[in-house]
Amino acid sequence: MKTTFRLFALGAVAAMAVGCTTHYQIAGVERSRILVNNRFDNEPSVQGTAFLAPYKAKVDEVMSPVMGIAARDMDKYRPECEIGNMLADVMVWAAKDYNEKVDFGVYNIGGIRAALSKGVVTYGDINDIAPFENKIAFTTLTGAKVLELFGQMAKRGGECVSHGVELVITQDGKLLSACLNGEDIDPQREYRVVTLDYIVQGNDGMSAFKDGTNTVSPQEDKDNSRFLIMNYFKAMHAEGKEVDAKVEGRITIQQ
Repeated sequence: MKTTFRLFALGAVAAMAVGCTTHYQIAGVERSRILVNNRFDNEPSVQGTAFLAPYKAKVDEVMSPVMGIAARDMDKYRPECEIGNMLADVMVWAAKDYNEKVDFGVYNIGGIRAALSKGVVTYGDINDIAPFENKIAFTTLTGAKVLELFGQMAKRGGECVSHGVELVITQDGKLLSACLNGEDIDPQREYRVVTLDYIVQGNDGMSAFKDGTNTVSPQEDKDNSRFLIMNYFKAMHAEGKEVDAKVEGRITIQQ
């Protein structure tokens, strides 16, 4: 269905482009249901394809630049997944550019809107993964709040956490243990966490973030998660490295 989606997306772009460059007024509105299925892939409209061609060329020009190479297919699933591990690690990697030293990173699995295929990764691929205007954010949580946060993740069946976090949860959503870099979470300690502004507000069932302190949430375009992901891919590509991530036991379910 990817081809169909992009066809309709191009149609929307074309409509906006026409609307911005003419002085027509709407005389009336008619509507009907259009079943979107593989019929549009198997029987593409010649007229529609021709109409969208100039707009497709512009979209492709923006979306086609290569950002890097993915070492494997990466999909999303709970309790732990390759693409979620990679994205949480990207947040930790990006923290250095904000003069932040973080203990761990969190990325919400609900914010991952596409899988990643092995091979060349383009701007468009990353835009599909992170299409929202979510920005990087930093906050400080007490160890007690970190345990509360991990308990909320357990209740949801897992979320995306960075390397070094080790959670054991039950099938019915209870947190059994939580470690960071091989050490139990200290309820009295403070932990610096990197995540997204949407999450630091306590969304997606992770309300423990509401009690964070010293929260920093830069809001420029360059702080958008997709640009941080692109920067990571480009940095790895410049070093001749493929971007890789594996399921490594960050979150496990006790059978």
